[in-house]
Amino acid sequence: MNNKELMNRAADNIRILSVSMVEKAKSGHPGGAMGGADFINVLFSEYLVYDPANPEWEGRDRFYLDPGHMSPMLYSALALQGKFTIDDLKAFRQWESPTPGHPERDIKRGVENTSGPLGQGHTFAAGAAVAQKFLAARLGTVMEKHKIYAYISDGGVQEEISQGVGRIAGTLGLNNLIMFYDANDIQLSTECNEVMAEDTAMKYRAWGWNVLTCNGNDVDEIRHALDNALQETERPTLIIGNTIMGKGALQADGSSYERSTKTHGVPLGGDAYIKTVENLGGDANNPFIIFPEVAELYAKRNEELTKIVAERRKAEAEWAQKNPDKAALLKEWFSGNAPQIDWTKLQQKPNVATRVASAACLGVLAEQVPNMICASADLSNSDKTDGFLNKTHSLKKDDFTGAFFQAGVSELTMACMCIGMMLHGGVVTAMGTFFVFSDYMKPAVRMAALMQTPVKFVWSHDAFRVGEDGPTHEPVEQEAQIRLMEKLQNHAGKDSVRVFRPADAEETTICWQMAMENTDTPTALVLSRQNVQNLPADNPYTDTRKGAYIVATSDDDYEVILLASGSEVATCLAGAALLKADGVKVRVVSVPSEGLFRRQTVDYQKAVLPCDAKIFGLTAGLPVTLQGLVGANGRIHGLNSFGFSAPYTVLDEKLGFTAENVYKNVKEFLRS
Repeated sequence: MNNKELMNRAADNIRILSVSMVEKAKSGHPGGAMGGADFINVLFSEYLVYDPANPEWEGRDRFYLDPGHMSPMLYSALALQGKFTIDDLKAFRQWESPTPGHPERDIKRGVENTSGPLGQGHTFAAGAAVAQKFLAARLGTVMEKHKIYAYISDGGVQEEISQGVGRIAGTLGLNNLIMFYDANDIQLSTECNEVMAEDTAMKYRAWGWNVLTCNGNDVDEIRHALDNALQETERPTLIIGNTIMGKGALQADGSSYERSTKTHGVPLGGDAYIKTVENLGGDANNPFIIFPEVAELYAKRNEELTKIVAERRKAEAEWAQKNPDKAALLKEWFSGNAPQIDWTKLQQKPNVATRVASAACLGVLAEQVPNMICASADLSNSDKTDGFLNKTHSLKKDDFTGAFFQAGVSELTMACMCIGMMLHGGVVTAMGTFFVFSDYMKPAVRMAALMQTPVKFVWSHDAFRVGEDGPTHEPVEQEAQIRLMEKLQNHAGKDSVRVFRPADAEETTICWQMAMENTDTPTALVLSRQNVQNLPADNPYTDTRKGAYIVATSDDDYEVILLASGSEVATCLAGAALLKADGVKVRVVSVPSEGLFRRQTVDYQKAVLPCDAKIFGLTAGLPVTLQGLVGANGRIHGLNSFGFSAPYTVLDEKLGFTAENVYKNVKEFLRS
């Protein structure tokens, strides 16, 4: 072990760099970073196992930061490891800087997850812990050695998602998960005792966690807690570290600035900053320095890690020699490549609900993608993710040979844990719930898009046709909301989210194929509860891959285009038949993905939807859902109210989603 004086010096170095980053940027959160510096230093300089030469090594320990506002602490510690330069730290929160205000995933620099919305980071960690156990159950000892570390703050503990992940991690016995709780009792605008009075330790013990308490600013106590956590064999561990917000901070007059809400979210400023840096042993005129003895400490750790990793690599090589088939799987699963799937084995039944068609696809995936985990928020028999479950069994404590994750009623937790599984690497995840409950998941969808994590969201019960369940369960505005994200690009210039609402069973198959081929971004499949008539037998289904296409039986010399996605395409076809019987020539266009359609060539887009065409759109959601496709001169029949409780056939009639009403609307449109 390193001597305590040196360890304290290194922690103070992290504090100086953190407050200086915030001061130079004139923006940020110094206090928490100062309080957490001791733990992050002990973990990174003595416990965390990683490969200095290959940050992407599959066998590395993983560290997931929950409070993204404490990024200066993480960047400073990683700078001591050599992953960030002093110039990088000076560029904190600046344009195109590698040190943004909240960390963005960059494994090569040691940043395992994008963090910002409190509560999600430690949930990613729990998902990673599940992924590790899932892989260990299939690959053996090669996946058993590394640990998953998480860092959470008071705010993360308060966020509701912490209840879901606390329950699940305890139930599954994730003993490979070690979480440090930075309990400094101070929040951005108040002290914690004004908003929380529960016994946090007892709460986590009730969930089945091993709970330890220590002085989070004392090196020896932190070490003792980590040593105990590493010995735990049955439960996830929570280390409650009682820390000091703004540790070492002084005010302009030299009095203590510790334990103040004022240090949480703004620079220390002026003389307070100067006094603080000096108090911590730094030079306020030249604060961006890594002390020589601290640099030596981390260089020594890198030497130790080189030996540790060499031993691990040797064991991995011996394992690979004895288990060539498993070694090939490990390499393929961590490659990030799309899995090879034989879809010819799938035979869809005609005229079924698209959720049923999705179940058939999931059955194929369960059989052919051995590193896939599917989840449901207690709705597997309704969202039809049971198509996957029927071919496997649920993940359970001490038994991760199954591949189905029963999350219980906690959609946001489920989504974040599935994202975390993929952040760990080696697995593919999908998860299901009702489309209306996608509202609970939007923050996770957004984070998956930011991190380019290709999880699959399976949202069934896609419209008011949920029927008797009533307006609480009938999505109206949800499609418009998620399709707004289709219009975003990520930082790599790729789609933010791919959203598919297939028109029938055959389109559903192709949408699932595209979802599994997509390794760049999340994919959402929006599926019907009720049966849907198949499109014409000679329909050009392969054009589904273009996002929008002309449905078979369309007239070449058309007078009007009927446009829709999902269930409404069949209604448009039925309406088109009535119009044709009345002498009106009609083109019908299916648009399962506007985002993908907009990625096609301009010529293709104009060929499907000419600029001068008269277009009538039909959507079970808000009319704005189709506005960008129909245009200002078109007409859209949609919903401008919440749904109602009644059988879906009655709702179709009452709300105008019938062939007869399509006929009526289009005739009026053409006359106008």
